[in-house]
Amino acid sequence: MNRGGARIGLGRRGEELAVQELVGRGYTIVDRNWRCRIGEVDIVACLSEVLTFFEVRTRRGDRFGLPEESLTPTKRQRMIDVALTYLAECDLGDVDWRVGFIAVEMDWAGRLLRLDVYAAIE
Repeated sequence: MNRGGARIGLGRRGEELAVQELVGRGYTIVDRNWRCRIGEVDIVACLSEVLTFFEVRTRRGDRFGLPEESLTPTKRQRMIDVALTYLAECDLGDVDWRVGFIAVEMDWAGRLLRLDVYAAIE
């Protein structure tokens, strides 16, 4: 598998683990990999009538830093913009919502080392 394909596979595995974790915490998965012209949201999930738009970042090793380090102010703003577009396109006007982040770290053999859910980010 080429490096791009390996990265996509790693990202998909991280998203699958994130979904399993969210479901285990009582979330209902509403949508996955929703795209618009602004960007993409990895997971839209609902808990206690609050929609959360999750970005999932998966890393193997520390060569490129921790997953949390990849969440720049620009990316945070894009997440908000994508969430607002989703709400408008799905006609969900007056719903409680927030953006969240899921950090996944795996070892080089593909074993999960850490999965942290940040249900609301600033």
